Amino acid sequence: MLSKVIPLGLPRALILTFLSIFSVYSFAENAAVGQLSASQEQRQAAKDVVERLGYGHYREIKLDDALSAQILDHYLKLLDGSKAYFTQAEIDNYEQYRNQLDDDLQKGDLQAAFEIYNTYQKKLVKRIEQQLVDLESFPDDFVFDGKETLLLDRTDSPWAATEAELNELWKKRLTNSLLSLKLSGKTVAEARKTLTRRLQSQLTRVQQTRDEDVFQVFMNAYTQLYDPHTQYLSPRSSETFNIRMKLSLDGIGALLQSEDEFTKVVSLVPGGPADLAGELKPADRIIGVGQENGEIVDVIGWRLDEVVDLIRDPRASTVRLQVIPANAADNSQSKEIAIVRNTVKLEDQAAKKSIVTLDQNGQNRRIGVIDIPAFYVDFEAWRQGAENYRSTTRDVARLITELEAEGIDGLIIDLRNNGGGALQEANSLVGLFIDRGPTVQVRSAEGRIDILGDSDNSIVYNGPLAVLVNRLSASASEIFAGAIQDYQRGVVIGGQTFGKGTVQSVTPLDHGQLKLTRAKFYRISGESTQHKGVVPDIMFPNLFDHKEVGESALEFALPWDQVKQVPHKFYVQLPTWLPALRENHQKRSLQDPDLIFLAEQTKLIEQTRSIKSISLNEQTRQAETKRIEAQQLALENQRRKAKGLELIKELNEHEDKKDDPNQDAELVESGRIILDMIKLNQTAVTAQQ
Repeated sequence: MLSKVIPLGLPRALILTFLSIFSVYSFAENAAVGQLSASQEQRQAAKDVVERLGYGHYREIKLDDALSAQILDHYLKLLDGSKAYFTQAEIDNYEQYRNQLDDDLQKGDLQAAFEIYNTYQKKLVKRIEQQLVDLESFPDDFVFDGKETLLLDRTDSPWAATEAELNELWKKRLTNSLLSLKLSGKTVAEARKTLTRRLQSQLTRVQQTRDEDVFQVFMNAYTQLYDPHTQYLSPRSSETFNIRMKLSLDGIGALLQSEDEFTKVVSLVPGGPADLAGELKPADRIIGVGQENGEIVDVIGWRLDEVVDLIRDPRASTVRLQVIPANAADNSQSKEIAIVRNTVKLEDQAAKKSIVTLDQNGQNRRIGVIDIPAFYVDFEAWRQGAENYRSTTRDVARLITELEAEGIDGLIIDLRNNGGGALQEANSLVGLFIDRGPTVQVRSAEGRIDILGDSDNSIVYNGPLAVLVNRLSASASEIFAGAIQDYQRGVVIGGQTFGKGTVQSVTPLDHGQLKLTRAKFYRISGESTQHKGVVPDIMFPNLFDHKEVGESALEFALPWDQVKQVPHKFYVQLPTWLPALRENHQKRSLQDPDLIFLAEQTKLIEQTRSIKSISLNEQTRQAETKRIEAQQLALENQRRKAKGLELIKELNEHEDKKDDPNQDAELVESGRIILDMIKLNQTAVTAQQ
């Protein structure tokens, strides 16, 4: 068998920290604010990183004046992405470094980087201190009745011309923070106390910044230009990273990152506590953490490692998260989620079977479903040569046999939210559905292409097949779905996948370590899975924001490209059938209550995402919130009325039956598409006779 064990995707059950200016531990003996400087070890590490990137990264980029300009821009963006601290005059002053940083890095000269950061830190401290003073000007009976609005995303805004312009921005920000807390149920006095604690906590953390923090930010302003998965980890971050790798089985199973003053959920570990609880979603922002029945601690502005420490605790205990949902119109729309911490068990990640029952012309048809949360394998047992080691492929083969014994008409492989796993399993799983052939191509940084494939002639299942994916289907999931699509072995249905088609390795340095991209995956068609992912044959409405979730949402992501196609066979007449399959699906989309609801829900979410600014008027904000809630309620009742269900008065009265595949609109429609395939195939066979 042509296969290798290459872990793909996100490490299972691991709480990783994407690096940010507040993402490493701080200790006593910090330098005075605005007086940080580089150490000799950091200057040497800078030269080491330049050398490793020069010969080790998949992408060849010359460190020259052009890249120097990008480093400066990215560094300023990492420090002040919302353009709330620096003025245009200060930015103009830094133009002297635009063509200098490349030379500085090669010499290990970090003076310019620290100068910029020291100025930023002074301005940050000054802003926090001024906010604390300005809070006192809001009386307990303050009325939010103004006509001002606050722009939510200032990424494309120009730098402020004057400090007075920044003062106006910060006044609006403070007003919005108070209003958001008031709308969440606090009085103005309570909101003022909460904000005071939050700002004092943030001020303490900023004052604890160390030279290592600065060095890490600046080095990642450089490394991330190669691709977003290439990162420098300081010695302390490296130690934390390694500890979490070893202790990765405990926690809630969520990948987190810092974004401005918030802790953002990047993805959930399949089978982990957060995933099983079903309430926490990618792109949600965590603003508070509480233990069991204790008080919720406000964590806005906290360092990422400190938030993670609050969330992690002994297994079987409960953590309560205050969360702003990804589709919330503003920061006042938060909710509380309780999650029981636990070990991510193999059983929770293991493939599971179910059956969707459909009526076709008065006849019950049974469509088997195999849900694969991750591509797993018991590596230790495999290495020891154990005969019955646990793996995705072995479990799926067993489940297929059981489903066929129960009498199924077709099969759905459900890869929604599957973030990846072992390449070995993606490769061998394809082999269950084809007789033999290539499955994926791996191109190294040196340009060598290895072709992996299935050399076993046996087929476990040769019936009608569909693969269901969504935006969170990544890495190994994309390799499997892409191969099934390329072989025309089955129809791929759902949403465009994540698009992570790269492999990283960690290289130790004398000071810290470097995680860099070393290889890239390509389908047997020659198309990369990077950036674009796998585009389904039949698309479902997308509930995920492509600007927030997916490889294409990451700045400096490696591009999509192609290599030479590998010869392979085709199994069904899928290109011939697709027009009819799409037409039938479209007709049902206009008639089926659940599909109509899915499409309308997507439109409503997109409308909410399109909001660029929010009002600082309390009545206006309340009216907007009520309007959105009324629309959501109307959509749900429209669906319920069409299905003959009892109408509800509030959204929280409605509970989805998460474990019933017959209540899953996407699974049900995928089953109908399989029945359409069966009918088209029968028509084709009859025509040939």
